[in-house]
Amino acid sequence: MSEALLRIRGLRKSYDSRLVLRSVDLDVAEHQVVCLIGGSGSGKSTLLRCVDLLDVVDDGTVHLGDTELTDPRLDADLVRRRIGIVFQAYNLFPHLSVLDNITLAPRRVHRVPRAQAEETARELLDRLGLADKAADHPERLSGGQQQRAAIARALATGPELLLLDEITSALDPGLVGEVLDVVTDLKQRGMTILMATHEMGFARHAADRVCFLEDGVVREQGTAEQVLTDPRHPATRRFLSRVLDR
Repeated sequence: MSEALLRIRGLRKSYDSRLVLRSVDLDVAEHQVVCLIGGSGSGKSTLLRCVDLLDVVDDGTVHLGDTELTDPRLDADLVRRRIGIVFQAYNLFPHLSVLDNITLAPRRVHRVPRAQAEETARELLDRLGLADKAADHPERLSGGQQQRAAIARALATGPELLLLDEITSALDPGLVGEVLDVVTDLKQRGMTILMATHEMGFARHAADRVCFLEDGVVREQGTAEQVLTDPRHPATRRFLSRVLDR
């Protein structure tokens, strides 16, 4: 196994009096795809938000490489330059073209010259099958195309770690495959990915490791083959029996 790029230890997070994450431990090795599975409210999205520093953790540590992300003295904006995140809602700016959506952060935050930012953006759009959509506004794209554009935007800053939060849940069934194909391609290119998903077939095919959360606790984690075909924890078996019987 490659050295862990992301290391999470004892992570706890509450909203008011509701405890959402309870002492979560998780490693993501460099160039691995780790899938978070679990029911609604299990803590998957909160975990991703804590890693990206969108939510402040209550206790525990998160390290990206040698950097402790949970150090209160850390500049969160500097950390976010090393992490890309894509949500289930595409969150593209409707008044900007696809090209401008992708180049906004590199130009405004990273001070990349426009020509260089646009060259990178066009290369990403070509790789993701959106080369002819650069001038279009998001409303003219299908849901799958919007999600691929959002992935391109997250990749435009060259992140070390990509976080994906249920990126297919808002898509029509016919569009799910095209987005998951993009994730498979990213895996083959060596991207390190931590993703929450309800697509068990994809997790079995593409994930190096699977982590099952229930009530903010990691009940089971291991290889995709082990967790999804021979789960050892009763809660994992109950969850999989429900989702696979649908």
